[in-house]
Amino acid sequence: MSDVKIKPLEDRVLVEPQAAEAKTASGIIIPDSAKEKPQRGVIVAVGPGNKDVEMQVKVGDTVLYGKYAGTELSVDGKDYLIMRQSDILAVV
Repeated sequence: MSDVKIKPLEDRVLVEPQAAEAKTASGIIIPDSAKEKPQRGVIVAVGPGNKDVEMQVKVGDTVLYGKYAGTELSVDGKDYLIMRQSDILAVV
């Protein structure tokens, strides 16, 4: 997996977003300015939860999340999102 040095606290998770689609199903190439923000990613780190929240996701899970979920951050040139477990819509 990943050897990220970030440890989420409480009920937060660190997600590595999957790349946005580069072309449509019919083969049309999408320019960077028109690409949709990805809403799917892989969990690379999970916090311990807290007394009210039990963590239901684990490292390696592929998840779907809302378009505006999480806070973007960059570590060693890679982009990540850190968000609460409740911002995750589903595990795929």
